[in-house]
Amino acid sequence: MPAPEKTTLDEIVAAGCELVETLGAEGLTMQAVASRVGVRAPSLYKRVRDRNELLSLVVAATLAELTARVEATLVDPDPRERIRAQAEELRRFAHTRPVGYALVFGAHGSARPEGAALARSVTPLLDAVRELTGDAHALDGARLVTAWANGFIAMELGGSLRMGGDVDEAWRWGLDRLVGALGPS
Repeated sequence: MPAPEKTTLDEIVAAGCELVETLGAEGLTMQAVASRVGVRAPSLYKRVRDRNELLSLVVAATLAELTARVEATLVDPDPRERIRAQAEELRRFAHTRPVGYALVFGAHGSARPEGAALARSVTPLLDAVRELTGDAHALDGARLVTAWANGFIAMELGGSLRMGGDVDEAWRWGLDRLVGALGPS
């Protein structure tokens, strides 16, 4: 009779996500995950090939969470409001999951998100921008919004926006200007 499973892949990945947020990507070790899920490290290898695969699974789960959170904002028929809501959710996500956010957006080169998952994550933004710019500039507009939001968020998380003033107000001001500029060219 086979031994009962003591952990699942979902539990392993969830533990990995928690460890990454508390200890950073460097703290994601097979031993730390095993301790978190209550098994010995060799048991993990039944589910995960190695640490690199585990890190890739953590990045994929993090991107899936972000995508679900962005998709939950798609209630307003106005594309400008949807873009604002998506940017706000990205910012909230970055503040609650800063290490995962950095992993998804390329701060750890060894674990890149999978292409189909990336495409799904950007579809809501592309759709909203397309309504404003048309097909010819939808990707350009989505890249503009993404680059501005990620630059602002990265500087904010890194403590580079300490020159005074209200950072939340600066975010809203910039986002309003950016979204307002999207339209037919």
